[in-house]
Amino acid sequence: MFQAQALAAELIADVLAGRSLREERLRDATKTLSSQAGQLRDLTLGTLRWLGQLRALTAQLATRGIADPRLEALLCVALHQLLQDRTAPHAVVDHAVQAARHLGHGQAAGFVNAALRRFLRERVPLTAKSVSTVEGRWSHPEWWVRVLEKHYGDAAAGILEAGLGHPPMTLRVNRGRGTRDGYLADLTARGIAARVVGPDAITLEKPMPVSALPGYEEGKVTIQDAGAQWAARLLDLAPGQRVLDACAAPGGKTGHLLESCDIDLTALDADAARLPAVSRGLDRLGLSAAVRQADASQPGRWWDGRPFDRVLLDAPCSASGIVRRHPDAKWLRRPEDIARFAKQQLALLQALWQVLAPGGKLLYVTCSVFPGENAGVVASFLELTTDVRRLPLPDDFPGRDGQLLPDTTHDGFFYALLERSRLP
Repeated sequence: MFQAQALAAELIADVLAGRSLREERLRDATKTLSSQAGQLRDLTLGTLRWLGQLRALTAQLATRGIADPRLEALLCVALHQLLQDRTAPHAVVDHAVQAARHLGHGQAAGFVNAALRRFLRERVPLTAKSVSTVEGRWSHPEWWVRVLEKHYGDAAAGILEAGLGHPPMTLRVNRGRGTRDGYLADLTARGIAARVVGPDAITLEKPMPVSALPGYEEGKVTIQDAGAQWAARLLDLAPGQRVLDACAAPGGKTGHLLESCDIDLTALDADAARLPAVSRGLDRLGLSAAVRQADASQPGRWWDGRPFDRVLLDAPCSASGIVRRHPDAKWLRRPEDIARFAKQQLALLQALWQVLAPGGKLLYVTCSVFPGENAGVVASFLELTTDVRRLPLPDDFPGRDGQLLPDTTHDGFFYALLERSRLP
């Protein structure tokens, strides 16, 4: 256990230093501890979810502060285990002491032991004090909480609580390889409890490795949040259309578009390192698309002049709607980032409007719950653009004004469907 604690502490310290915990990096870290991969993932993500409260506890246990961020992160990891884990408390403490030595802090082993044992003795008062501040109560940065409270009022509490939970594991059934109900029956026959949450969506009662999912390697299902599955439904696809997925990586929505309809799809992404994931996903599903590395905001460098009938713009954003999956995001973001993202998002909208055919539709998507990235950006675009109208979303869309708030069924997303006027 101490090796998982130590490595989790290193990953968390890196996040606090400003380094993103990408899925690829977490996967690489788990390879070094293959026998403890699940524990490492749970420790890292769980500690990041509750980091506000855990740092408040650490501050009480180390009144003089802790110079090394890795040592502070180690205390947070161990405290998370003592609060949330079923591991025996004495084992958590003993292994944390070993982890301190493993990190090169043998001289601090006694401090780690004393701090954690003090927490066990004084758990009730220390925990009560740890939630007396906004950040300690919600384990989100205070500025983040204030933005949500300003825009959502009493509903902000539900958004914040959702961000502290474990995300549902939802599958998207590939229509080309079977039916949703047929796959649900297959799961039931294998004793895997699940429920239907959308036309192609099934949520498992308990997460499980993808290798244990029937037909996964044959492309029968893909892991995709139910909220994200609205993209293919809302884009209003028809056979033969020329479609652009402008910010495609890692490719979940790319595959869904192709499963939904026989289209001519181009998938772009500015990050060349993330494109192989798109191609691997399409290969597993038995689908094909033109996958290219390009900056969607500069169509002069990649567009061949032929207009697209549909454009999916899954824009870069704060990821504030998916922090339970990517809890590092809330500790990496700063208040000024929202305006920076909004500027980038508006620029992408304006650039991609050039490649959209008259009568075509563009779906603007973010995984954010901050209005500044969502309704605010769309309002600015509508004000600056003459040949556009925003289309209503279907009556069964579960959000208001295009905004899905995170809950037990789906993550937080924003959708706006825009249509370009036909030439007179």
